[in-house]
Amino acid sequence: MKLIIQIPCYNEEESLPVTVAELPKRIDGIDQVEILVIDDGSTDETVKVAESAGVNHIVSLSQNTGLANAFAVGIENCLQQGADILVNTDGDNQYCGADVPKLIEPILAGKADVVIGERPIEEIPHFPWMKKKILKLGGWIVRRLTRIEVEDVVSGFRAYSKEAARKMNILTDYSYTLENLIQLRHQGVRIVSVPIQTNERLRESRLIRSVPKYIASQVATLLRVYTTYKALRVFTILGLLVMIPGFIGFTRFLYFYYIMDDGQGHVQSLIFSVVFLNVGFLILVFGILADLVGSNRKLMEKALYQLKKNE
Repeated sequence: MKLIIQIPCYNEEESLPVTVAELPKRIDGIDQVEILVIDDGSTDETVKVAESAGVNHIVSLSQNTGLANAFAVGIENCLQQGADILVNTDGDNQYCGADVPKLIEPILAGKADVVIGERPIEEIPHFPWMKKKILKLGGWIVRRLTRIEVEDVVSGFRAYSKEAARKMNILTDYSYTLENLIQLRHQGVRIVSVPIQTNERLRESRLIRSVPKYIASQVATLLRVYTTYKALRVFTILGLLVMIPGFIGFTRFLYFYYIMDDGQGHVQSLIFSVVFLNVGFLILVFGILADLVGSNRKLMEKALYQLKKNE
C-alpha cells in the first residue's frame, strides 16, 4: 500500500521545510509514504528547498498556473507514481501533518473513498469573523444543494483513494475544492469528513485576498459545476420562473376578455404573456439539450476513467 502526500507550492521557500518536517514518514497499514511537491512556477527557492527537505518527487511548472491546475497536475503524477492513496495538503503548513493517519483511516477501513479534513473554523484565532461566517454559510449551501454531509467544504486537506482520484477532472482555474466535491458526489463516490487541527499562520492567505472577489468566484464555481451535473433541474426551474409572469398575464387577459368583456383594452397583457412564455419555453428546450450534453459528458468521464486506469 503506497501513500503519496502532494503539496502544491507557489513561493513557499520559508514554510515548505516546516510543512515537510511535520508529515509522517511511517503510518500503520501503509508500506510506503512518499512526498510530491508541485512547484507552480515559483520565483523563489522553493525547488531547492524541496530538494534539501528530501521530498521524493518534484514537478516543476514553467509558469504560475493557479492552485486548481497545480492540484490536478499533482493528482496525475501521484497516479503515475503508483499511489494507492493520495493526500493533498497546503505548502503554508496550515494543516497539521500529524493528522494524516487520521485522514486516511476511513479509506484504509473501506468506509470512504474521499476524506475531507474538517477544520475547527470557529476556534481558529487568525480567521476574521467575516471569513468564518462565509465558510459556514458556504458549507450550508453546498450541503443543501448536493446532500454532502461535510461541514468544511473548502478545506484543502483531503485524502483520496486511487479509484476516486481517477474519476476527477478539474476544469476550474481558481480553486478545485467545490468542483471536486460536487463532481465526485454525482459519480457516487463516498465522501466523509474527519476533525483535524490547524497550525499557527506562517503567512497571509493568497486565496482570499478580497472577500467580495472570493465570494463571487466561489458562487460562480458552485453555479457552474452544479448546472453541469443538474442541467435539466436548473433550466426547468429557470424556465418555469420565467413562464410564471406569462401565465399571470395570460390569465389577466382572459379575465378581462371573457368576464369583463373588455379584452381589447388589455392586449398588452397578451403580448407580455407571449414573450415570457416563449422565453420560458426556450429555456426548457436549452435544459433538455444541456441534459443530453450531460449524458455525453458522463460517457466521456467513464472513458477517461478507463484510460487513467489502463495507464
